[in-house]
Amino acid sequence: MSTHANHPYHLVDQSPWPLTGAIGALVTVSGLLQWFHQYNMTLLNLGFLITTLTMILWWRDVTREGTFQGLHTYPVTLGLRWGMILFIVSEVFFFISFFWAFFHSSLSPTGELGAMWPPVGIVPFNPLQIPLLNTAILLASGVTVTWAHHGLMEGNHSQAAQGLLFTVTLGIYFSILQAYEYLEAPFAISDSVYGSTFYVATGFHGLHVIIGTTFLLISLVRHVSHHFSKNHHFGFEAAAWYWHFVDVVWLFLYISIYWWGS
Repeated sequence: MSTHANHPYHLVDQSPWPLTGAIGALVTVSGLLQWFHQYNMTLLNLGFLITTLTMILWWRDVTREGTFQGLHTYPVTLGLRWGMILFIVSEVFFFISFFWAFFHSSLSPTGELGAMWPPVGIVPFNPLQIPLLNTAILLASGVTVTWAHHGLMEGNHSQAAQGLLFTVTLGIYFSILQAYEYLEAPFAISDSVYGSTFYVATGFHGLHVIIGTTFLLISLVRHVSHHFSKNHHFGFEAAAWYWHFVDVVWLFLYISIYWWGS
């Protein structure tokens, strides 16, 4: 159903993608369980396939509605902005729970931990090696995404494309380094509460980096396809807001878990 002539709001068409997305999530989680217990990734790969196709087709529909059909009017865009702001606020509280768990154990370590932090037997990462490099990478990516935004606002198409490309590249580089760090880690997620809080906090942040990188990559594709203008580019702005949130969370992770916690 298109926008009614008597109001500026977007009445969306009926869509199958929420249902297929839920099915994809169910199959993915079931596949994870199968992988953990039976070392079989068939169901997990099917879940990834369903979820990926759902994302592609759903994003295609949203892009068509906002870019080609003109359904994202000012009131609609304002609602989308508030929706993104509230989503990021919810993500802030999501990470607060991880920091709460970390500081609950680290500020007053129990006798089972040797009354010390890091616990007895844990060899933490050197914060001046890969963690510091990853910090520099994310700070640099924050600069490049801001540079891309300025280019978009000034109508400089090539500058915005280059800034987005640099940001996506830095995001991928960060994920590769974090994967290498995990492979070389001297402790596991089962090594006391230190391992649990470390891997849950940094792992979920790594997942958010992958999501943010994907978000920016889609924005880059749309920008190259001339979907954005200096007055109509909320899709890019939402990705930039999310990326800055990921940057700030990493700074807290680095200072508290890698540097102070070591």
